[in-house]
Amino acid sequence: MKLLEGKVAIITGASRGIGKGIAELFIAQGATVAFSYVSSDDKARALENELGKDGGVIKGFKSDASDFNQAQELVDAVANEFGRIDILVNNAGITRDNLLMRMTEEAWDEVMHVNLKSCFNLTKAVMRTMLKQRSGSIINMSSVVGVQGNAGQSNYSASKAGILGFTKSVAQELGSRNIRCNAVAPGFIETEMTDALDEQTVQGWRDAIPLKRGGTPEDVAQLTLFLASDMSSYITGQVINVDGGMLM
Repeated sequence: MKLLEGKVAIITGASRGIGKGIAELFIAQGATVAFSYVSSDDKARALENELGKDGGVIKGFKSDASDFNQAQELVDAVANEFGRIDILVNNAGITRDNLLMRMTEEAWDEVMHVNLKSCFNLTKAVMRTMLKQRSGSIINMSSVVGVQGNAGQSNYSASKAGILGFTKSVAQELGSRNIRCNAVAPGFIETEMTDALDEQTVQGWRDAIPLKRGGTPEDVAQLTLFLASDMSSYITGQVINVDGGMLM
């Protein structure tokens, strides 16, 4: 039996990179996947066709995770269509990097709104369904930058650190109802975004990692699958790094 057979998952930010890797693995393991997207209907349909071509059930919902009302409408639509929600992966995120002395208020607010507030919005929205079921797994995508900080990313670091405190609090509030909440903290993951970087810079980052390579979206997806499945039924309130040993 597949690890997520019969389970329904919501994934935000699933159109590329880590989110897409998670969606692919979840579908391969039997989950029904609902994903949110903000703008491009064509890209959403393309993702549905790509990941659903072998019989997987996947559907995109146009919704801004950082908007409180839209998040509730998304959850209501998924619950109405599929009957339940077993897994929430809060993966939506952006960067607006700059040194603090040059960072604008807008850059700060935008990152906090998308990265941190979206976690609050979706988690609050799925609570009622999961409480009725007396089961659920919430997985929040943080970062090693949220654990140790990083120069030029004070806004991103703060948002990802906020996710860690939020995760631990939710785990304490909902544990008695068999709802788990954990955070994943990826390190240097090679995606479409890193392809645009200078190869010498990227190789320098690889050399500084004990495993001597960058991570892949699949590396993060495998941990997310574990946390979403019943294999991790006694794990909650944890922050797990996927970083090749970058932080020890």
